[in-house]
Amino acid sequence: MSSTPLKNDSLPDWLASPAGQYLCAWEQTYLDRAVADVFGFHALQLGFPALDALQANRMPHRWLASDTHPEPWPLGRDVVLTNYEALPFPSASLDLLVLPHTLELSYDPHATLREVERVLVPEGRVVICGFNPNSLWGLSKSCKRGFSQVGDFIGQRRLRDWLQLLSFEVESTSFGCYRPAVKTERWLNRWDWMDEAGVRWWPILGSVYGMVAVKRVQGMRLMSPAWKKAVPRAAVVVTSASSAANNTAVHSVVSTASKGMA
Repeated sequence: MSSTPLKNDSLPDWLASPAGQYLCAWEQTYLDRAVADVFGFHALQLGFPALDALQANRMPHRWLASDTHPEPWPLGRDVVLTNYEALPFPSASLDLLVLPHTLELSYDPHATLREVERVLVPEGRVVICGFNPNSLWGLSKSCKRGFSQVGDFIGQRRLRDWLQLLSFEVESTSFGCYRPAVKTERWLNRWDWMDEAGVRWWPILGSVYGMVAVKRVQGMRLMSPAWKKAVPRAAVVVTSASSAANNTAVHSVVSTASKGMA
């Protein structure tokens, strides 16, 4: 029942294991829900070709970017070979980016996030999946019983701070995969009760999380020119028709009285 290691060079092998399939199943379901109603024209999945993170999205232009040549060729679409820290896209050109474990497998996660902020349009969205250090899988990594080569697990609180520094607003966070990363499917099925219990009793202790954030850009304030002040006009007394009639009536009465006295 020991945990299985996850290494960069053996990632496809680990993903084929029961624990890896368990991870992919949860993340595929989450990503399908997260990107289904994100609209625009250009979307990019950054890394992790084992998942089709954009299959539920309806944008006309969807690409997969990878820093290595994926084998076998995945997802039946073109792959852009690039460094995550220097994406070959103009600034403010993409409406959606999906990063499934990209930050944990990146040489410089801070530079990767800065590139994400650069290429996203204002109000564009980024969806990020990561391993939770405050979980059973995080405990296995701390005890050096698994996940030793995947890089540091980036907690969701820490990631929130990074995103806020880049003017992102976190829209939602979800957790999943509460079972231990055991080697056999038989043992994994024995722990299936933990998924339902985890969602109810310890929701933030899921082994993986998904986060959706929106790029916010503060609006500009237009300054009006200092026009020359208008010259104040002289006040004009306006007499209403009823006032004029009353004045005429009073004048007539006064004139009649004066004649009678004479």
